Amino acid sequence: MDSVTKSERVLYGSLFCLTFVTGLVDAGSWVAMGHVLTANMTGNIIFLGFAFGGVPGLSIGRSVTVLGFDLAGGFLAGKLDSLLRKQPRNLWLAAAFGCEALLLFAAMTITWCFQSRGGQSVSPALYGIIALTALGMGMRNGTVKRLAVPDLTTTVLTLTVAALAFDFSLPSSNLRWRRRVGSVLLMFSGAFIGVHLLRHSLVLLLAASAILTLFCMLAQFFRLETQHEAELNVAQG
Repeated sequence: MDSVTKSERVLYGSLFCLTFVTGLVDAGSWVAMGHVLTANMTGNIIFLGFAFGGVPGLSIGRSVTVLGFDLAGGFLAGKLDSLLRKQPRNLWLAAAFGCEALLLFAAMTITWCFQSRGGQSVSPALYGIIALTALGMGMRNGTVKRLAVPDLTTTVLTLTVAALAFDFSLPSSNLRWRRRVGSVLLMFSGAFIGVHLLRHSLVLLLAASAILTLFCMLAQFFRLETQHEAELNVAQG
């Protein structure tokens, strides 16, 4: 197994932490925002199809809002990448994670104001919370796709689970199975803990998500650029 540098350990640790945050955010969006997923777009597209098919409890408007703002987040991630292309990639990640944390804090603030006024029904405030979280997660999706660390997408685990099962069917060992198992367990843990946080409030869940993302942002400032990051612009133009 290749040795892992300190900078790589910090980077991988940050991506694992953000995988946990994905579980938190999707627990909040599914349970408290009207059965949408603001991080995992695959499921949300399927739910949109269900909503068009008339499945009760699902909303075309909320699903379209999620998809629209996720696309906007991906677009902004691309613009941020272009703007900071000449900067060290750890600083680019810090800026991207900082934007996500800011959007989650904004969603938390709206949620706190909404709940303090006793809001219960569907309202512009709810759509605002959905939009802000989807925008933040869209920026994350675009950024992590650009970063392209194998098996650390932070949001999508379909191929990770399939690759894990496939590798175990082969006679040769693949040491990346630890990374894959870690991603699955962390997203599961985030969803599980997110449900328990929701028993207190959505504000608490969003605050925890924002704070963890903020820590991931700060971690990027205290490490060097990895070799993988240094090769990004050469490999991807």
